[in-house]
Amino acid sequence: MKQRGQVLAFFAIALPAVLLPVAAYAIDAAFAAQRYGELQAATALAAEAAADQLDVPSFRRAGAISIDPVQARTSASTVLLGEDPAARLVSLGVAGDEVDVVATETVELPLPILARVVAFTARAAARLVPGYDSPSSRLPLPASTF
Repeated sequence: MKQRGQVLAFFAIALPAVLLPVAAYAIDAAFAAQRYGELQAATALAAEAAADQLDVPSFRRAGAISIDPVQARTSASTVLLGEDPAARLVSLGVAGDEVDVVATETVELPLPILARVVAFTARAAARLVPGYDSPSSRLPLPASTF
């Protein structure tokens, strides 16, 4: 006597046991990648805002272009908090006209299969450049229009 439907019963039991964890992992990985991208973008904006803080007394005294560390930290913290409220400023290093910002964030995953919480760290650097105010509004036009 043939036993029909055994393969169907096997797949009905085995498929959820294999596919559900894989689907949960995929959801967690996509969520984590999105949160890391947001943290990296917020850190880059914080570095740019910090690099805009010219040390005016040094510039007036010696003509040296450098970043004010106190104003840079305040500006970076404000931008980071506005862009990603869960992020925390770990360090801000200023060396002349360059700034290096490191931020971290702890994220709780929606479907904790392998881990419940993941910690991300993002780093961004920016430089204060003299003479640059804003991009040209004519950049999208062809060169022949100039």
